[in-house]
Formats: sequence, structure tokens, C-alpha cells
Amino acid sequence: MFKRLHHVGIAVRTLDEGAAKWGPEGIGLIEDGREDVHEAKTRVAMFPVGESRVELLEAMGPDTPVGKFLASRGPGIHHLCFEVDDIEAECERLRGLGVRLLYDAPRPGAHGSRVMFLHPKDTGGVLIELNEFAA
Repeated sequence: MFKRLHHVGIAVRTLDEGAAKWGPEGIGLIEDGREDVHEAKTRVAMFPVGESRVELLEAMGPDTPVGKFLASRGPGIHHLCFEVDDIEAECERLRGLGVRLLYDAPRPGAHGSRVMFLHPKDTGGVLIELNEFAA
């Protein structure tokens, strides 16, 4: 089952541009690091907010998932991420309910995690990420 809302993913044209709006000079959040997620062809910056985070997403190119999102919709909310304890069990449970997953198996994510995305057509138009963190 879902443990908590881990983060809200927000697509931005560049991390620097996004950080200017979300960071100390903008609404006042404090950045907690950046990382390149090569598997997703995305650069991310995290801003903790209590137990959750705002995750800014910069595309590593126009033909990447975030690049295509930006081209069609512009900057804005990209996905919601829920933390899970056992991503394989959660994927199996959701498949049993008829929810389509975007990959056959979990993929590497930021901070050594493993991730899976749920098809937005099965979640009311919202892209949902499941995230299992390394113990």
C-alpha cells in the first residue's frame, strides 16, 4: 500500500529557472540537492516541505518524456509520487485491479530508488509514480 505522498513533480524549462521561483529568492523553499537521473533522461532538484518534497524536473532533451510534456503543456505539475515499501507487490496488486503500468518492471530513480509509473488514463488523468527507496 501507499505509505505517503513523497513528492510532487513539477516540469520546468531549467532547474535554475525553477529554483529561482521555488527557492529562497522565490517562495522560500530550501533546495536539498540536484541529481541527473539518466534512466529517465531528467535532471531533478529537490525542495523538502515537511515530510514531502517538491521535485523540479528538467528534460535532458526535447525527445524525453519531460521534454515532450513541456512542449505540449509547458511548465507545471507533472506527477504525484507515492512511497511504497515493496514496489513489486504494489505493481502486482495494481495490475490485478486492471491499472496499466508504463513499464514491465521497476526502473532506477533518483537517490538509489526504484520507480514505476501508472498510466494516467487509469488514474483520472494524473501521472502517478510509485517509489521504493533503498533500505
